[in-house]
Amino acid sequence: MEGVKINKKQALKLVKKNGWAIKSLSNDFKKDKEIVLAAIENEPFAIGYADKKLLKDREVVKVALKKNIYVYLILDSKLINDKEIMTLVVLNKKKGEK
Repeated sequence: MEGVKINKKQALKLVKKNGWAIKSLSNDFKKDKEIVLAAIENEPFAIGYADKKLLKDREVVKVALKKNIYVYLILDSKLINDKEIMTLVVLNKKKGEK
């Protein structure tokens, strides 16, 4: 939140309530894996506001994909070509079509 100092506990509370809140957090929080995971548990597309390194983190990406397979549209190109990640996308898409 611009101009307002908050601590990690407060940041976690915010993103657990509204994943999009990560958008307004400082870059330090956007680099924090725990905060990013909490945000994407609430709103998978919040991953788009995470630090670029976390967009390449397989664990983070898997959590987001399990919540919404269309997150693959904003993934790092290396992960889009990753066999395990794409298998997860295909399996989840098939499951959603039933």
